[in-house]
Amino acid sequence: MLSLADARTQTVQAQIALALRVGLGLVFISGGIAKLERLLTPEKAKGIVDQYVGPLGYINQTFLDWLFASPLGAVLTPWNFLTALSAFELLAGVMLVTGLMVRPMAVIWALLLWSFVVSLPVVTTPGVKLTAKTYMSPAEFVQIRDIALSGFFFVLYNLGPGAKSLDHARYGLPETLGRDWEPLGLLLRLSLGVAFLIGGLFAGYDNVATWGMPGLLLATIGAGLIAGVQVRWFALAACAVMVWFMLVKITGAAGPIAWFNSVKREFAILAAAGAIVWAGGGRMFTLDKALDALAGWWATYSGGAQRHSIARRSPAE
Repeated sequence: MLSLADARTQTVQAQIALALRVGLGLVFISGGIAKLERLLTPEKAKGIVDQYVGPLGYINQTFLDWLFASPLGAVLTPWNFLTALSAFELLAGVMLVTGLMVRPMAVIWALLLWSFVVSLPVVTTPGVKLTAKTYMSPAEFVQIRDIALSGFFFVLYNLGPGAKSLDHARYGLPETLGRDWEPLGLLLRLSLGVAFLIGGLFAGYDNVATWGMPGLLLATIGAGLIAGVQVRWFALAACAVMVWFMLVKITGAAGPIAWFNSVKREFAILAAAGAIVWAGGGRMFTLDKALDALAGWWATYSGGAQRHSIARRSPAE
């Protein structure tokens, strides 16, 4: 159990931070290269811009107006906005993989990923039928993997830059901060578990990621990770799902760039699941402890009510 900042714990946490930052860095390297390749190719640029600002894009009307119909619109167009964002993604990915400014990058992306959730165009009003297709599932479900990645970034921020980082080698920063693994393991397993649980419970609904797996399997893995009992086995199952999905996607990919882009988030999910297999998910808020707590509360309050009743009867007797 990782709880004390001894030498072994420092080493293990440094390796976990390395795995997380490489997995997360590959998300942005893959996405940045794939988008820049299209944005900088004249015959492809209009297609990707339309893909982002249309009903099935990632920017709703509120954010489109805020970005391009406000004073910001004097300097921003959809093309240069997407190009700048994609270049920043690529740069951030390289910085994460090499271990440069890891903690600043982690907190920036932990928060920025939530902008992808709130900016998604979604219609879930009962009875409303639109002529233009849009997202019909809640934004939190469609973007559940980005929400999970945000949690991973918060874990990375609290761990530190990790092993083999420029932050340590060039700037002398500690590889890890020696934080207690218990709350970090909890955040990591909850972030991972909720992605699988949503995928399992809402499999088949509009744009909910299932990795081509049965809903029952995903829900079981997600519930097991959240429960925190035998968590390494559930994390190992999550690793297997990611590896299977990534291998399957090879067959339909148009090329290496397309393949990396199609599985970019799965690199980070695989890294997080592997970290739990290695270090566990902590013992905070596990199912067995929750059941013990419930039993204790029941005994306290039911017993307390009985004692109070006896105390009220005693003077009359």
